[in-house]
Amino acid sequence: MNLAIDIGNTRVKSAVFEGDNLISLYVFDKRKIISEIKKIVKGNSISAGIISNVAAISEKKMVELKKIINFQVVSSVSKVPFTNLYETPKTLGVDRIALVAGAVVQFPNKNVLIIDAGTCITFDFVDSKGAYFGGAISPGIKMRYKALNKFTANLPLVDVLELNNLIGKNTEESIISGVLNGVQKEIDGVIEDYNEKYLDLTVVLTGGDTNFLSKQLKSSIFATQNFLLQGLNEILKHNGHK
Repeated sequence: MNLAIDIGNTRVKSAVFEGDNLISLYVFDKRKIISEIKKIVKGNSISAGIISNVAAISEKKMVELKKIINFQVVSSVSKVPFTNLYETPKTLGVDRIALVAGAVVQFPNKNVLIIDAGTCITFDFVDSKGAYFGGAISPGIKMRYKALNKFTANLPLVDVLELNNLIGKNTEESIISGVLNGVQKEIDGVIEDYNEKYLDLTVVLTGGDTNFLSKQLKSSIFATQNFLLQGLNEILKHNGHK
C-alpha cells in the first residue's frame, strides 16, 4: 500500500492507497504529524510513501518522518507523468505538481483545467498531449475576508460559506456577497475563457472550499476534495511503486 501525505498550513491530510483505490483518509493537526504518521504506518501495510510539503515543516521533523518510512518528497526535480513547460519550474508549488499529475493520469488525452480552492485559488492547465503550461494564482475566500478586515479600519472579520443574498443589507452581508459572489464569478469567468480557447475541456475542482463552490458554479465540473492526494499517489506509481 502507498501512503500520500499533504502538509498544509495548519492541517495534514493523508491517505492510504491500494493501487488506485483510496482505502483510508486521515486529517490531523500539523503539530501531531509524527505521532499520527506512526499510527497510520503501524496500522497499515505501507510499502511506499510520498510527501507534499507546502507549509514547510522543520528539517528535524522530516528526518523523523523518514525514520518511520523512507518517503519520497515531491520537488521540481521529481519524476512526473507530464511534460513541465513552466518557465520557472523551481518556483512551482509541489501541490500544483501533484494536481497536474493526477489530471494527466485520470483524464488521459484531455485538456484539463484544475482549480484548487483553498488558502489560495490556483488554476492549472494541462493539454491533451500531457504538456503543462501553468495557470494562475488568486486569493482564496478566507484570505479575501482577512484582507478586508486587516487593510481597513472598520470592516469586521467574516468567516461565512453561505450566500443568501445578492444585495447585502448590512456590512457583514455586503462583505459576504462581495467575496463569495466575486469568487464565483471569477472562477466561472476563467472556465469560460478556457472553454473558448480549448475544445473538450475537463474542469476539476478540488480543495477545502469544493463543497460550497461546486453548488454555486454554472459550469460543469468534476468535484473532488482528495484530488491532490490522488495525484501524489500517481507520482508514486509513476516512480515504480504500484
